Amino acid sequence: MQQNENELLFSERVKHIPKSFLREILKVTSQPDIISFAGGLPNPEFFPVEAIKAASKKVLENDGKNVLQYAVSEGYYPLRKYIAERYAQKGLEVDPEEILITNGSQQALDLVGKIFIDPGDHILMERPSYLGAIQAFSLYQPTFLGVDLLGDGIDLNGFRKVIRDNAVKLFYTVPNFQNPTGISCAEHKREEMAKIILQSNTLLVEDDPYGDINFKEESVPPVKKLIGKQGILLGSFSKIISPGMRLGWVVAEKRIIEKLLLVKQASDLHSNFLSQRIIYQYLLDNDLDRHITTIKEAYRKQKNFMIEMIEKHFPKQINYNDPEGGMFVWLKLPAKINAFQLLECAAKEKVVFVPGEIFYVDRAEKNTLRLNFSNSTAPQIEKGIEIMGKLLAKAL
Repeated sequence: MQQNENELLFSERVKHIPKSFLREILKVTSQPDIISFAGGLPNPEFFPVEAIKAASKKVLENDGKNVLQYAVSEGYYPLRKYIAERYAQKGLEVDPEEILITNGSQQALDLVGKIFIDPGDHILMERPSYLGAIQAFSLYQPTFLGVDLLGDGIDLNGFRKVIRDNAVKLFYTVPNFQNPTGISCAEHKREEMAKIILQSNTLLVEDDPYGDINFKEESVPPVKKLIGKQGILLGSFSKIISPGMRLGWVVAEKRIIEKLLLVKQASDLHSNFLSQRIIYQYLLDNDLDRHITTIKEAYRKQKNFMIEMIEKHFPKQINYNDPEGGMFVWLKLPAKINAFQLLECAAKEKVVFVPGEIFYVDRAEKNTLRLNFSNSTAPQIEKGIEIMGKLLAKAL
């Protein structure tokens, strides 16, 4: 008997995954005349193309037969050792055996969900939070809880209350230049957050794809340093080398790594070994910190110019943050303005951004939006912000 779409035997879990608004809007941004502040895209001008080409050639010439073969599920050990050594420079001692290489940090989120989340489990997210994490965890049918983000990180009083009143299994946070808000968690808040977690059975999932894109000189160690085995730390090469190579990692105690390894083997056997070897060769032959400095200086200029244009063209009633790193500016509009309706108007003028509503697991704020500054030229920023400013003034 032929089944219609409503009768197809899809699992209950897949019916509840929110559609990726960002993936859909990226289809629109592929048009050459669109000014896009939507995607969280690194600037391709700073991809180390020639260095990657040289690393690829060296790897294939020296060890081609091996790098094209199956590999171990944990990931290439020298690469894991390199990652551990970089964490040591940041004050976090990590054993390479506590690192699992993944297909970007997005796969890491999915693997964490697989081994920890049962239907109905309480999962705590920042308000707003990273859409990719909301999607990844939604697959496992949790009960989402939210804690507000303030200008210097989470609302500690709210956080303390949620942890006290609920059996929270995981708390997901992006403490450095958060996606979508660009907010960083203050050091004293990290310390208090760690104390609260250590007094509970909650695990911290600390996602840190933007930590190296820090416009200030000083940086703070990962929160995992403060909570040890109750912390799971995610990292990625996507924002500092290449997103297309799809390499990230998980740092966790060995018992957790063992479980993550089991579900990863059931998923893909191992992450792309050729990418791992090319990335590692690139790291051996090049100064990563110098490359990151180039990216930071460029993004700082782009961010500063976007803020300058916002101040010039946007009505004074618009509130925005001025991030100290990362790739995003977050705006709060007057309550009467719906960001999705604003997007409809802006798209007709060939400008797109991301309405903030999609980043909330509860009580979505419809008058918020996210702007990406890393993947636009100065003329695009000036023109796009001017167009948005006129539309905002008309909406008031």
